[in-house]
Amino acid sequence: MKSKPFPLELKGPEEPMRLSKFLSLSGVCSRREADHYIEKGLVRVNGRPAELGDRVSADDRILLDSAIRDRDRTTIIINKPVGYVSGHAEPGYRPVHVLLTAENMVRASDGDAPPPFSLRARLAPAGRLDIDSKGLLILSRDGAFVKKIIGPGSTVEKEYLAAVAGEITEEKMSLLRHGLSLDGKALKPALVTRAGKGALRFVLIEGRKRQIRRMCEAVDLTVRSLTRVRIGHMRLGGLKPRQWKYLNPDTD
Repeated sequence: MKSKPFPLELKGPEEPMRLSKFLSLSGVCSRREADHYIEKGLVRVNGRPAELGDRVSADDRILLDSAIRDRDRTTIIINKPVGYVSGHAEPGYRPVHVLLTAENMVRASDGDAPPPFSLRARLAPAGRLDIDSKGLLILSRDGAFVKKIIGPGSTVEKEYLAAVAGEITEEKMSLLRHGLSLDGKALKPALVTRAGKGALRFVLIEGRKRQIRRMCEAVDLTVRSLTRVRIGHMRLGGLKPRQWKYLNPDTD
């Protein structure tokens, strides 16, 4: 039996807002993806094809094509080594997506297979790791999932282990937890604890560029190595450097 082309229905928001924003806040997709679906005729409002810029409210019925439900949501977790760039790499640098090979894959089932090479480069990092850092990196085609992790207002925790050089004092620890600013903007409170001799554990809910390294520099500490071990409830687990596996954003 052939499925209906518009089987998914949403009720509009209580307060009027742009359709693309509403789809994003509903967890359907990102705003950019919403605009793409609208342009492709995959969204209807009260039975008519939606248009870019449409506003919707509680009286509106929003219908979504099954293609949106079945969209590519490929999501991958990888233990990134030092020396690889998280996203698009400039000439002379190695992008992390070249590691998404069958040899590096940890399979959950016999049916698992690595994504085609054309897809690997289109997987977006959900929270970058700089070239000198290693550990947990999530790559995804699911815009709503990526936004949940790194979008404005996200409270998803990111946990890191840092080996540092320099004297670790309670005064420095206090400043690292709360009281530092980067680029003229105060940092949000962080959980910072000792993780052994010359090592610190950071739990952040924001991700400024090279944030931990710059925080440590501000209190006369130098980061020797930095490893991300957790994003939200997702951990490195037993993944070895270069190894990767698929994730299901709805359950993992």
